[in-house]
This record gives sequence, C-alpha cells and structure tokens, in this order.
Amino acid sequence: MERKYLKGADGLTLAADVAGEPGAQPVVLLHGGGQTRHSWGALTRTLASNGYYAMTVDMRGHGESEWAVDGNYGLDRFVADEEAILADLDQAPVLIGASLGGMSSLLAAAGLGEDRVKGLVLVDIVPRVEPEGVQRIRQFMSAHIDGFDSYDEVVEAVNAYMPHRPRAPKSDGLRKNLRVGEDERLYWHWDPAFIRSDRTPSSASNIERMRDAARSVRVPSLLVRGKLSDVVSDEGVEDFLELIPGSRAVDVSDAGHMVSGDQNDVFNDAILAFLAELRQTDTRGA
Repeated sequence: MERKYLKGADGLTLAADVAGEPGAQPVVLLHGGGQTRHSWGALTRTLASNGYYAMTVDMRGHGESEWAVDGNYGLDRFVADEEAILADLDQAPVLIGASLGGMSSLLAAAGLGEDRVKGLVLVDIVPRVEPEGVQRIRQFMSAHIDGFDSYDEVVEAVNAYMPHRPRAPKSDGLRKNLRVGEDERLYWHWDPAFIRSDRTPSSASNIERMRDAARSVRVPSLLVRGKLSDVVSDEGVEDFLELIPGSRAVDVSDAGHMVSGDQNDVFNDAILAFLAELRQTDTRGA
C-alpha cells in the first residue's frame, strides 16, 4: 500500500493508504469513531487484488490525520471532509463506512447524488440505532481517556469490551491504534476532544437527519450487520430497508459491532459480491 495525504475540509490534512491501479473503480473506506484506517487493512488489500482502487482514510482527529484546531468533531465536519476527498477523484466511488464513517458516507451519498457516488455500503450502522449499544461504546472510549500503563492493560480492556472474540494474547494488532504520549503512557490514537463532540447517532436530531438522508439515496446500497451487534437491531435493519428502496442487508454471524475485525473473510466476501453486482450492472448498461 502507498501512503497519501489528502486535503479535507478547512484545509485539514488527512492520512490515507491506497492500493490498486488509480484508473480502476475507486472504493473509499471510512472507519468508525475511535478507530483508524488500519481497521480496513485486510479489505484494502483484497480490493486491490480484485481490480479495485482502494483508499482507506484516517478521519479527522484519528490516526495520523490532523486534529481539528478548534476541536470541532461535529458530524458536518466529517461529511465535509468526505466531500473534499471525493471531489479529487476522477470517477464516482463506492463508499464503505463503518459506524461514524457510515453516518458521514450516508449523508455524503444523499447530498452528492448518483453522479458523484456509485454505491454505498454501511457497516453496522443504520439511521435508527439502539441507544444502549451506542452508550456502551462511548463508555468504553471515555473510560480510557487517561491512557494505559502498558500494552497488556490495553489487551485486557479490549478483551473485556469484546468478550465474543477469541481472547487476544498479544498487543500486535492494537499498536497501530495507539500513540505514546509525552508522559510515556499509551493513548488511543484519536483527539480526546472527539469524545466530547455532539454527533451521537442515537440522538433524536441525528436519527431524523439520517432517516431523511436515507430517503434521498438513489444508489445501490448494502447494509452489513454483525449478528451479535448491540447497535443495530432487527427493527433498525427493517427501517433501513424501507427507507432505501431496493437496498439489501446481510448478517455476519459471530460478529459484533466491529464486523470487519470479527469475521474478516466473511465480511470481505460480502463486500466483493456487492461490488461484483455493480460491475455486472455497468456491463449490462454499456
């Protein structure tokens, strides 16, 4: 993969990894809140090997992207960043977004329309989410705002948060999601101001905003849900399918909210199948 630096809204610099031929169908991947672009590593390589141009981006305040000087991590800023990224692409991309990345991708797809966006994949996020699941995520992120003393402490925290996963004996896979502070403690690789911003997906205003956006989406859309998710319920899936006519949903068994990390192969296969259908549609249309 090749490292690139992109310009988001307000001149903010965003770090990204890209793989594949630049002239191929672009696929833009945006992670969830508190994650980094590395959560898409396996899928990015898989997409490139299947003939796509994959771009996985650290969202503002996350990973190696710049922090917002004014501490503004409202949903509008993430959407504006995404629109700035898409404006520099030569052809309409397929958007894949998890959680927060899915929220911004849904809003971007609704605002830009089918001339600028080719397809949409939401990963364990819908307009009508379960408040208890969202609150559990926020509690986990807030609980460790002061950092960790060691990598072993990080591993224990993650194992406790995701008990359905096999226990992670090592910290190797977590290191890219951490930064070392000036005090030598380990911190999640995101701006602490992020957790204080008002972009909670379960707030009444954001639910209605997301539902309005979904009604405006006209591109092929797929929802991939973790069957064990406490964020997306059966009712939330049904609501999503009603809001976007012709959309589809697939469940990934034994996966929770972090679908791509829980069941990578199954998840990747679902994405590739959706993209293959888009290719076939293009061929028939031509």
